Amino acid sequence: MTQIETKLAGKGLGAHIVYFLVRNILWLLLKSWCRLRVEGAEHIPTSGAFVLAPTHRSIIDTPVASAATRRRMRFMGADKWWKNKYFGWLLSALGGFPVTRGTADREALKRSIALLEGGEPLVLFPEGERKSGPVIHPLFDGAAYVAVKAGVPIVPVGIGGSERVMPKGARFIHPRKIVMLIGPPIEVPRDATGKILRAAARDVTIALHAELQRLFDEAEVKAGCGRALLAEELA
Repeated sequence: MTQIETKLAGKGLGAHIVYFLVRNILWLLLKSWCRLRVEGAEHIPTSGAFVLAPTHRSIIDTPVASAATRRRMRFMGADKWWKNKYFGWLLSALGGFPVTRGTADREALKRSIALLEGGEPLVLFPEGERKSGPVIHPLFDGAAYVAVKAGVPIVPVGIGGSERVMPKGARFIHPRKIVMLIGPPIEVPRDATGKILRAAARDVTIALHAELQRLFDEAEVKAGCGRALLAEELA
């Protein structure tokens, strides 16, 4: 087994059972406690790989993103959580794979592309770490880069209300509404040579930023926390 295949563990039957069990439990909790509403699920590809690119305002966005589809999603996570092999197995079973935070982790990009080329959907938060406020921050090129390199679409997602439900530093999940809006897939240029990769990734990132802002604005309003209200609560 290669190093990348080792890092992408969690593909067995047991891992899939654990994922769907935990995913369904989380979905029920989010549905009942946070009145989670998902719109635009028809935009999720029913087969083949894609990159799901959500906005990121809360740690709860990760389980919320898994509610976008019944298909098993894969997620990046800080490599420190894999130091314990048993906990690491659980994280891998739940779709996670490790990355080195704060560095140009080329291995993480290779793992992401390997997953996509293997037909697995991948969740990447294009804003990077959790942000705050109603404006979409400048996006990293990683999501667009791996999508262009693997030749798969990017599905933009606006998650409204999650910052009120569990803002950064909070220890309690507040029972407030979350709305997830899924936009139409953004198709990426397919170029096997990779010669136009950087320019293509940049163009896709620009289009993704605009679509994320549109979806996020609408999701925030539907969740009952438009820009003015959110700014007041966070002040």
